[in-house]
Amino acid sequence: MTLVLTGALGTLVGVVLGLTGAGGAILAVPLLMWGLGWSLAQAAPVALVAVTAAALAGTLAAWPARIVRWRAALLLAGAGAASAPLGLHAAAALPDLWLRRAFAVVLLVAAARMLHQATRTAEQAFEHLPAPVPGADDSGRAICRISAATGRILWTIPCMAVIALTGALTGLLSGLLGVGGGFIIVPVLRAVTTLSMHAAIATALMAVALTGSAAVASAIAHDLHLPWAVALPFVGGALAGMFAGRRIAPRIPGSWLQRGFALLLIGVAGALALQAGL
Repeated sequence: MTLVLTGALGTLVGVVLGLTGAGGAILAVPLLMWGLGWSLAQAAPVALVAVTAAALAGTLAAWPARIVRWRAALLLAGAGAASAPLGLHAAAALPDLWLRRAFAVVLLVAAARMLHQATRTAEQAFEHLPAPVPGADDSGRAICRISAATGRILWTIPCMAVIALTGALTGLLSGLLGVGGGFIIVPVLRAVTTLSMHAAIATALMAVALTGSAAVASAIAHDLHLPWAVALPFVGGALAGMFAGRRIAPRIPGSWLQRGFALLLIGVAGALALQAGL
């Protein structure tokens, strides 16, 4: 029965990841906590394994379209790999109550981002970005400008600094709460570059896959026990759900998806806050 339940929970997480491009781990952790009665510290590593696998699959699916900005993903992941062990150490040291409160705050931040993004039209939110990008290097407002000739990001010190700091924050949250960080990476890439939503999501998925892999490797290196009998069905469900979600996503307006997911996050945050005595 437990295997069926974890597989179903993983499928739900994968569908959310496929529909929204981010936020799978944010939902995975509370689902494991409530479905299996785990603490946040127990749920976070399993959620991270599942979301890392799903993000890797999403990256491979997006790669042929040439919308993955792999250099940006490597910089994000490199900074994240450096900070992920700090999050793991903090998660082991902090009381579960504090972690629940921190997670509730993260959920509310993610929900606010989703609601803000949903104010755009569905066409703007899910516009496909071809490469090269005509006229992209004429925009002086973006910190990270894109070459019209190659479609690549033009690397400058401010651009590298912003993306590296984003990666460091992502890695810290991956280790601390088991979240992938796509809900942070996607809006930052959209804010500091002229990338489309599709390109930002694809790049975020690669960064999440790499950062999550580093966090999982660090956890195993520090002898953190992972219940593979539960984790593997959860991962399998997440992968199946992610591909199903990607097939459904084009049929649903992006603003509807984002508003619905934001409301779901607010509800989960409220429940966690009540449990944590906030």
